[in-house]
Amino acid sequence: MPKRRSHARGPSQRQLRAGEVIRHALVDIFQRESLREPVLTGVSITVSEVRPSPDLRQASVFCTPLGGVNEAEVIAALNKAAPFLRGLLGRQIEMKFTPALLFRGDESFAEARKIDALLAREEVARDLDRSEGE
Repeated sequence: MPKRRSHARGPSQRQLRAGEVIRHALVDIFQRESLREPVLTGVSITVSEVRPSPDLRQASVFCTPLGGVNEAEVIAALNKAAPFLRGLLGRQIEMKFTPALLFRGDESFAEARKIDALLAREEVARDLDRSEGE
């Protein structure tokens, strides 16, 4: 009987491993290479996650500039430089295919700030203190 794969499942172990290999290689590239895009000059980029497609031919790279300054412009410049970055990536990783890169802004840092702000509110802190005392 053939296995049924549900699309509701998360990424496979293969995708997770490939994503980490790609993420580490991109971090190394951003540290060592100087990119020709003026928007990227002197900008530190945090790569938080890489999500490869199931066939590993494309990868979404979630990143943000340090401090979140000019995020939209930095993401646009990274997408413009994506073919060049893909070439550099192909020389650093040992995979059958070098995935096409799509850079996206990482919203997780903004979400974490929102949650911290909510938890710091007086009425929430009061409710948390009350529940801890029980």
